[in-house]
Amino acid sequence: MKKYNGLNCILLIDDEESNNYLHQMIIKHAKIDTFVQVTYDGIEALEFLTCSGRYQEAKEYPQPGIIFLDINMPKMNGWEFLEEYVKLPEEQKGKIVMAMLTSSLNQDDIDKSEENNNLKGFISKPLTSKKLMDVVNNNFQIVKENK
Repeated sequence: MKKYNGLNCILLIDDEESNNYLHQMIIKHAKIDTFVQVTYDGIEALEFLTCSGRYQEAKEYPQPGIIFLDINMPKMNGWEFLEEYVKLPEEQKGKIVMAMLTSSLNQDDIDKSEENNNLKGFISKPLTSKKLMDVVNNNFQIVKENK
């Protein structure tokens, strides 16, 4: 297992159960020592980040190191989530590397993500070990490795 500084949690925001299962397995096989939380839309993700709604029993803000965000979801899509995310106090955002993880090939989505300062990338689904480790290695330093 590899422990990275500031990577205590990875938040997956995607309404597709099969995608979430696959992406959790990719993270597990990368042997990253982190907690993985799955949420199924932007509203649930905001509840997780702010310890409200179904996550109100949490004792502290989770501050994920990475958020992988889908665009097309019910209730609140990825773009709507970003509009609400910027309104959060800094202590609820934490140090987060956020990337769109989507099946969208729409050039407007790509352009919009490049213009958004909160996004560090636009990644095509599915997440692969290489795509995951590119995000991790470009943003976090390894602090401990158990072989």
